[in-house]
Amino acid sequence: MSLRNSLIAVFAAWQLDAQTPVPGASRSSVKVNLPPDSLVGLISADWGESRTADRGSATILNLSTSLSLRNLSNRKIRAISWMVISQEVTPGGRAAVTKASLDVAPGENFPLRVDLRLLRPVQRHEGPMVEMTLDGVLFDDLSFQGPNRLDSRRTMTAFEMEARRDRKYLQEVLQARGTDGLKQECLASLARQADMPRLNVALARAGRTTGADPEREVQFSFLRFPDAPVEPVSGMARLAGGEARAPKLEVVNRSRRDVRYLEIGWILKDQKGREFLAGAVPAKTALMPGGRTQVLQDASLRFSEPTGETVPVGGMTGFVSQVEFSDGSVWIPSRGELRDPTLQKALYPSAEEQRLTNLYRRKGLQALVDELKKF
Repeated sequence: MSLRNSLIAVFAAWQLDAQTPVPGASRSSVKVNLPPDSLVGLISADWGESRTADRGSATILNLSTSLSLRNLSNRKIRAISWMVISQEVTPGGRAAVTKASLDVAPGENFPLRVDLRLLRPVQRHEGPMVEMTLDGVLFDDLSFQGPNRLDSRRTMTAFEMEARRDRKYLQEVLQARGTDGLKQECLASLARQADMPRLNVALARAGRTTGADPEREVQFSFLRFPDAPVEPVSGMARLAGGEARAPKLEVVNRSRRDVRYLEIGWILKDQKGREFLAGAVPAKTALMPGGRTQVLQDASLRFSEPTGETVPVGGMTGFVSQVEFSDGSVWIPSRGELRDPTLQKALYPSAEEQRLTNLYRRKGLQALVDELKKF
């Protein structure tokens, strides 16, 4: 997909070329595009150990970059999404870096680390080998600015809502139970994170298996949240050994608002009774209040241990993990809904809870208390 002409027209040519080479490249050219009215400015860039290597008909770009950016707005920045493009139409030719849980005041500088592997055809091309653009910025009032080509508005809004939910929860623990209660909550969260089962998930196009395991249809069971705007009503997938194919779910909009996007989280149980978070089935939709739709994924998922051993699937559980309404607002599960025993065992804490508990682990209880009192 090409950059829209209207977007190109307003982009400034802020280029870092001969002075900032990508070692090993036939042309040392990296270009950062920011619109003239951008609310984020580029202060400097360190290309670090970025390298290129030819592999058959493609060039592999291992980009290792540290950017220094500045908040040029009059609002605090909570999240940023940065798009990196080596070739628009080549699979693996573009990627994004999203950084959430920020607290960047107006006029303040902040770092953004970019570590990516991209592909580019081995051909002569005019222009830079790599282009970077801003896909969006989320501010503390949940307003958004940017082209949003990667749906980063939804992603960053969900991250920020999770962060607010989990900061508020720990603030309430501190207020109700004091520092001892906060300490116990952190220790319990760190213990859950350490005990969380690990699972490798490989995605492939759905198709017939060549393995010996017989294929069977298995119905989803569901965790139902009273406050969820969307309710899953049925679902199935075809299972064979450590592989699940073509999951299909039906959902109904129980809210009074139009829904344009939803995700169904997917927890699988192996034949030993262990439960793993396998990912989510996403769907862009136009679901009116009271309407039903099917969420389909024409894919095959293969599950294995970190050691490579296949994980035979015994059962599946689904739950609504995210909903975006037509006005851009987002619903996520509450802390109370996340207390479900199945989710406690399989669902990783949010990025913000991990950040805060890691702060406690590294710097101690007082550092966490100080952080929670900031806002």
